[in-house]
Amino acid sequence: MRLHTDPDHGVVGTVATTIAQAGGIVTAIDVIESSHTRLVVDVTCSAGDADHATQLQETVGAVEGVEVYKVSDRTFLLHLGGKIEVSSKVPLRNRDDLSMAYTPGVGRVSAAIAANPEDVSRLTIKGNAVAVVTDGSAVLGLGNIGPGAALPVMEGKAALFKRFADIDAWPICLASQDTDEIVRAVEMIAPGFGGINLEDIAAPRCFEIERRLRESLDIPVFHDDQHGTAIVVLAALTNALRVVGKSLPDVRIVVSGAGAAGTAIVTLLLAAGAGDVVVYDRAGCLAAGDDTLPRAQRELAEATNPRGVRGDLRAALTGADVFVGVSGPGVLDATWIQDMAEDAVVFALANPDPEVDPVEAAKYAAVVASGRSDYPNQINNVLAFPGVFRGLLDARASEIGIDMLLRAAEAIALVVTDDELNPSFIIPTVFDPDVPKAVAAAISGAR
Repeated sequence: MRLHTDPDHGVVGTVATTIAQAGGIVTAIDVIESSHTRLVVDVTCSAGDADHATQLQETVGAVEGVEVYKVSDRTFLLHLGGKIEVSSKVPLRNRDDLSMAYTPGVGRVSAAIAANPEDVSRLTIKGNAVAVVTDGSAVLGLGNIGPGAALPVMEGKAALFKRFADIDAWPICLASQDTDEIVRAVEMIAPGFGGINLEDIAAPRCFEIERRLRESLDIPVFHDDQHGTAIVVLAALTNALRVVGKSLPDVRIVVSGAGAAGTAIVTLLLAAGAGDVVVYDRAGCLAAGDDTLPRAQRELAEATNPRGVRGDLRAALTGADVFVGVSGPGVLDATWIQDMAEDAVVFALANPDPEVDPVEAAKYAAVVASGRSDYPNQINNVLAFPGVFRGLLDARASEIGIDMLLRAAEAIALVVTDDELNPSFIIPTVFDPDVPKAVAAAISGAR
């Protein structure tokens, strides 16, 4: 906050005390100008959330002799001008440099690629480039906010690609939510990329878009909301079951949510050997033979629920060993965990508000994970997608298969050693440099 105050330096202390009493944390106070008529003071402080920040602003503004002249939010300041940029990898210092990087020298390279198209990945950025594609229809927990509002998220995704796997990624925000138009748009830009990362596209449209692009393109197509989530969930569950001494084929699993993430999680769990999975959605437990279900959910029902469980979430949880939530906030009452099997595992992954408060869940479950960074065991897609694409690009892969996803999950799980493994540490931190390396090696077949 930039403040204009009476010319009394004692007001600085009053402002600091007022912020502290309102629950804020002052990190810096700087007097920018001092005169006989006023002081200009910059105050930097931390707030719990946006509402608390507004409260602090109002509280400081109520101090006698203080005017809140301007307020800046550090998060918004970080986004000014965007978070990513394009820079040249080669020097352009003189005519000689220019003649090689551009005309006439570049013409020789283009002619060579025309004669040998397989060299395009070696001689251009294509070999290290990923398109992060969205239609803005399912952005974070914000819903259908459109391509412009989705751009900061896609920029962030591109920044993560660079930070964790040194991959050059571009945000592609499409002004259409028509399946045919999206597919055609991606097909048309595909020659410039070594891989396609679909992001924040609503179900069930995302399923068809991914399927059609995988059929038509000769580069890998990966929907991170589906497969990235599934990889990290399987990795975390592998280690959680190590903690409680159970095995995947023997446990009963309940998955809350039959959207993109839930469907991919179930598919990967079944491929990994899970034998008893029940999917719960708004209509109840999905079971085979229910013709009222949409096509995607009907296919999911046919592949799951071998015991024919019906009813609500509590009914599904009775005797279950594992709960995986990718649905919405507050759907699981913490006391229901008592109905689950001994040493229950609870993954409440709805973000930012999980299916159950992790602190409350920990009173009854042996292992608890969430999608949040302020609790132990964060299930974060950043553990998967950078390494997945690094491996795909290094291998010059044309597609990604279920076996690759299984290897990636195993690689993440094995980063946590037996000595490190405990109920509060079943998954490595996203800043562990071994994770993207291990995942890339698993994907490319180098291990």
